[in-house]
Amino acid sequence: MMKLNGIGINDFNPDLQKLGEISKKQDGSFGKVLANFVENVNDMQQDADKKTADFIHGENGVEVHDVMIAEEKARTSLQLLMEIRNKGIDMFKELTRMQ
Repeated sequence: MMKLNGIGINDFNPDLQKLGEISKKQDGSFGKVLANFVENVNDMQQDADKKTADFIHGENGVEVHDVMIAEEKARTSLQLLMEIRNKGIDMFKELTRMQ
């Protein structure tokens, strides 16, 4: 029997925890962390696409659960990225209304 462990937010993208720590660091750049996060989301999308194609062609012994896990990680990461974008846009709109 296989034991399932909980999935934390950092399992999807380790750079995500850096977003909360940016204000504490002098040398960190929010833009760089966000760019790394976007790049990691893109990598997850490409990995999921590759696993799907390998599964369809029967290559590399890819199992259906590997494909589903990769697809779900990619989908969840993209949703998180879109929510971060939406909150950033909302913040910008609120700041422009305050002026």
